[in-house]
Amino acid sequence: MLDAGPAAAGWPDQCWTLARIAQIVRLRYGVEYTLAGMDLLLHRIGWSVQVPSRKATERDEAKIAAWKDEQWPVIKGGRRTWAPGSASRTKRAGA
Repeated sequence: MLDAGPAAAGWPDQCWTLARIAQIVRLRYGVEYTLAGMDLLLHRIGWSVQVPSRKATERDEAKIAAWKDEQWPVIKGGRRTWAPGSASRTKRAGA
């Protein structure tokens, strides 16, 4: 039934969601799963998350590249190379 697609099951689009698949399993087999449980079962039979196959037509690669070069380093910032402190919960920093 999953191979036939969501439209064959009565949905207007071609997007399977965990909730839709869980509903089909509940109606057809009378078994209820949580969304996490349904995700686990789908992964076991080889199904994975859907990823769009194409990018938006409005996408401007030049602007994206410029933003990555100019803005991202400012947002990300530099890491401190050294700071006083301790990973221990019982030992105070600098003691």
